[in-house]
Amino acid sequence: MRAGRVGAVTPVARGLVERQATARVSVRTAGPGFTDLTETAAAFVAGSGVADGLLTLFCRHTSASLTIQENADPDVRTDLMTALDRLAPRDAGWVHDAEGPDDMPAHVRTMLTGASVAVPIVGGRLALGVWQGIYLVEHRDRPHEREVLLHAAGA
Repeated sequence: MRAGRVGAVTPVARGLVERQATARVSVRTAGPGFTDLTETAAAFVAGSGVADGLLTLFCRHTSASLTIQENADPDVRTDLMTALDRLAPRDAGWVHDAEGPDDMPAHVRTMLTGASVAVPIVGGRLALGVWQGIYLVEHRDRPHEREVLLHAAGA
């Protein structure tokens, strides 16, 4: 199997990062589900001064996560939550339940989905696919205030 053709490669400042920007975003969730961060991330990149580089988003919690998923049909996100419920059910007899029956399943779901995502920045814009969005996924049963760090680096 052959890989697709690679376009022109442009070195970024001879391996040096010329510009960096960081931000801290507070996200209020409504309980289990997806919160779209795509516009927030795009606005941050637009104001960062980074034309070509990488945006990293990092969730500072162990019971919420970040993912890149389809942004067109909300049924996809509903089905993904159903899948996570099946993979880490609340009633599985978890030992760690100090914060309630949704706590340990939330940790497992975060381990499966991840605490960070990275998106290339090309021409000053996020290089997401047509149907992709960036989401914070709340795994706990009640609303929470979540913190996401954004870091753009490049030229």
